[in-house]
Amino acid sequence: MRKTSLRRLTNASLCAALYAAMTLALPMLSYGPVQFRISEVLTLLPLFSPTFVWGLPIGCFIANLFSPFGWMDLVFGTSATLLAAILTRVFRHVKIGKLPLLSMLMPVVCNTVFIGAEIGLLTENATSLTYVYSGLSVGAGELVVCLGLGVPFYLLVQRSRLSDVLRKA
Repeated sequence: MRKTSLRRLTNASLCAALYAAMTLALPMLSYGPVQFRISEVLTLLPLFSPTFVWGLPIGCFIANLFSPFGWMDLVFGTSATLLAAILTRVFRHVKIGKLPLLSMLMPVVCNTVFIGAEIGLLTENATSLTYVYSGLSVGAGELVVCLGLGVPFYLLVQRSRLSDVLRKA
C-alpha cells in the first residue's frame, strides 16, 4: 500500500472512531426525536479533505449499531451522513461572506429529510404532521450543532495550522 493511501485510510479511520466515540459518549443527546449529536460538527471535515467523506458514514454506522431505532437507523442515518458528506464536499467553494454556509447546511438538510422520515415511519399512528414535526425537531438540533458549533470550529481550524494538516489528510 502506498504511503498516501495508508495515510488516508488512517485518517478516515480516525474520523470514524472519533464520530462514533463522540456519539456514544452522549447517548441521551444523540438518539431520539430531538437530537444534538455533538459528533455532527465533524460533518464539516469534508470541507478540508475528501478523505473524511468516507470516515463519517463509517463512524455513523458504528454509532448507529447502538441506536434504539435498530436497522432503520443503520440504513437511514448512514445514508444521510454519506449524502451530507458528499454534498458538503461538493459545495465547499460556495461561500457567503467568508463562510461555506451552503456546505455547512447540507448535514442539516439531509438529516431533516432522512431522519425525520425514519422517525415518522417508526411512530405509531404517524401522520404527515408527525413527519414534519420529526424533521423539524431533528433539523433544529442539527442546525444548532452544525452552525452553532460548526462555525466556530471552522474558523478555529482556518486560523490555525490545523487546516493544512486536514487538507493533507
